[in-house]
Amino acid sequence: MRLNLVTVLSVLAPLAAASPLDLLGLAAWDVEGFAKDNPIGTTTGGKGGATVTVTNAAEFSAAVAGDAPKVVLVKGEIAFPARPKIGSNKSIIGVGSTAHITNKGLDVFNSTNVIIRNLKISFIQDNDCITIRNSTRVWVDHNEFASDITKGPDFFDGQVDIIRGSDYVTVSWNYFHDHWKSSLVGNDATFRDIDSGHLHISYHHNYWRNMGTRGPAGRFGHQHIYNNLYVDFHYQAIHSRSDNQVLVEGNVFRGDTREALSTYGLVIPDDSPNTCTCGDEELDGFANLGAKNDWGTAGVNITQVGNFKKAPYKFKLTPLVLVAPLVKLGAGVGKI
Repeated sequence: MRLNLVTVLSVLAPLAAASPLDLLGLAAWDVEGFAKDNPIGTTTGGKGGATVTVTNAAEFSAAVAGDAPKVVLVKGEIAFPARPKIGSNKSIIGVGSTAHITNKGLDVFNSTNVIIRNLKISFIQDNDCITIRNSTRVWVDHNEFASDITKGPDFFDGQVDIIRGSDYVTVSWNYFHDHWKSSLVGNDATFRDIDSGHLHISYHHNYWRNMGTRGPAGRFGHQHIYNNLYVDFHYQAIHSRSDNQVLVEGNVFRGDTREALSTYGLVIPDDSPNTCTCGDEELDGFANLGAKNDWGTAGVNITQVGNFKKAPYKFKLTPLVLVAPLVKLGAGVGKI
C-alpha cells in the first residue's frame, strides 16, 4: 500500500503536541535508546521526588543541586551569571514554550539519571549550551538550541557535548539551528583511556537546520544515529573518527549539505581552521549502515566498516518517507 503523505500529515498535525506518535507506531515519544536500555537502568530523572517551579537563576541553581529526586519546572527567560551544575536524579522541564536559558549553559557533571526537556538554550558564549561530563543516563529531549552561524566556528562552542567517559545518553526530538559546531562526543584524542568503552549515545528524530559541523562528531564511542533530519548542514554532518563507531540508519539529508557521513580521520578545515589549513588529522573511525538513508545530494565517505551493526535495544524506526514531516512536526519546544 502506497502512503498518501497528505493524508498522513493531516492525521499527525493535530496530534504532534499530545504525545500520540507512539500510538501510531511511527516514533517513540518517551525515552528510547541508550538512556532507556542499558546495564544501569532506565533514565527516570526526578520521578517520585518533589516538584518545584523556578523563575530565576538563584532558584534554578538551588533546585538542581544535590542528588535528591526532584522535578524542576522552568518558567520564563533566565540569564545565568554562571553555569549551574545539575545534580543526579533531576528532571528539568520547561513550561509551555516560555523557558529560555541564555548567557551561560548547563553542566551535567559527575551525575546520573538526568532529564532535560523543553528548554530553549541560545547564544551561550565561552562554553556549550549543555555539557555532559563523567555522567550516565541522561536524556536530552525536545529542546531548541541556536546561535549565529555567521560568526564563524569559534565564536560559540558546542550545543550538546558529551565527554569524559559519559555513557548511556539519548538526544532526541531537539531542534538545532543556526550554529556552527553542534554536538561533539569525546572532545580530545588524549582521553582515549577514559572514553574507550563508554560514550554509548542515541541520536534520534532531531532536526538540524543551517548548521556547520558535528551532527554529531564522535571519538572512541558508539553512536546510534537514526531518523534525524538534516537541512543545510553546510560542511560535515556525521563524523566518526579516532576508532569511533556509528550505526546510521533512516536519516534524511536535504539542502546544501556537503558531506552527510565520513569516517576519515581528517577534521575538515571548516571545523578547525585555527589548527592548520588542512585541519586536524586523527585515526579513522568506523561506520555501519542499517535501514536505508536518504543522502540527498550529500557525499558519503566510509573508509572503515565497523562491527556496530545492530542497536542493542528495541526502537521504533520511522518510515523514511515520513521522517522529514514527522521531525518537523515533533522536534523542539512546546511539543510535550
